[in-house]
Amino acid sequence: MARRAICVGINKFAKFPQFELRGCVNDAKDMAALARSLLGFKAKEVSVLTDAQATKAAILAKLKAAVADAKAGKLSYLLFSLSSHGTQLADPSGDEPDGMDEAFVPYDIAQKGDAWDPAHIISDDELHDLFVQLPSTVLLEVFLDTCHSGSGLRGAEFSLNAPRARYVAPPAGEFQGAVRQRSVRGFTLGAPDAAAREVAGAHHVLWTGCKSNQTSADAYFDGRYSGAFTYWYVKVMKETGNQLARKAVMQKVRAGLKGKFTQVPQLETNATNRAQAIAH
Repeated sequence: MARRAICVGINKFAKFPQFELRGCVNDAKDMAALARSLLGFKAKEVSVLTDAQATKAAILAKLKAAVADAKAGKLSYLLFSLSSHGTQLADPSGDEPDGMDEAFVPYDIAQKGDAWDPAHIISDDELHDLFVQLPSTVLLEVFLDTCHSGSGLRGAEFSLNAPRARYVAPPAGEFQGAVRQRSVRGFTLGAPDAAAREVAGAHHVLWTGCKSNQTSADAYFDGRYSGAFTYWYVKVMKETGNQLARKAVMQKVRAGLKGKFTQVPQLETNATNRAQAIAH
C-alpha cells in the first residue's frame, strides 16, 4: 500500500524577516532524502515544502489530502516533519491548563491586532483534530524540530556560529486572560482523556526536538546549518541503517546532543512502537 511523506522547512517568513532561521530548509530536504533512501518511500510519495511554499494553507492542504487518502484506504503510513519556529496563542477551547495553545509558524505568519491571525498560524489543536481522523491501520510518524514554549530560552552553546532558538514570543494580546504555568504542555497526538488516548494514539508516533519547556536549536554542523535534533536523528539513522528500535535511536540522538545542547528530545508513543524500528 502507498505511503506519504510531507517534509516542511521554513527559514524565511514573509512579514517577519527578523524571525529568519538557517537550518530548517536543510532539515526538510534531509528528512525527505532519508525517507527515499532508507525508509522505502518512492520519489512520488515524498513532498517537500520550503519557505514561500510552506504557507498555512499549503501545509494543511497536503496534510488533509493525505488524511483523506488514508481514510479511503489508500495509505498505510504517513510521515510529517516540520522544522520552523514554535510559538503560543490563546487557547479558545479551554483544554490547556495554562490557557495557551502551542502553535507552529508557517511562512505567512501574521498578526491580527495584537494577537496572531488564526488564518496564518497552525495550532496544536488543528493538527490534533486532523490526525485523530486517521484509521488505526495507518501509522503516523511526526517529527517536530521546533520549540514548544518560551520558558527557558537559552543562550548560545557555541561562540562561533551560535545556535538560534526556534521560538518566537507571541504578541501581547495572546496573553490576555491566560494563566501562565512554569511548565507548558507540548503538542500531543492522542485524545484528551487517558482511555481514549490509548486507543486513538496507538498508531501515532511523535518525535520532538526538546521537552515542553525547552527550545530546539538551529545550529551549525559540518559546514551547514541544521536543526540539532534533525541533524543527529538523520546521522543516527544513516549510521545504523534503520536497524534499531525507535527507543534505541532516541538514546543515540540524546547522547549526541548531550554536553553540546541543553535540549532533550522526546519520543511519545506506546511501548510496542518504541520497541520497533521505523517502518520501511
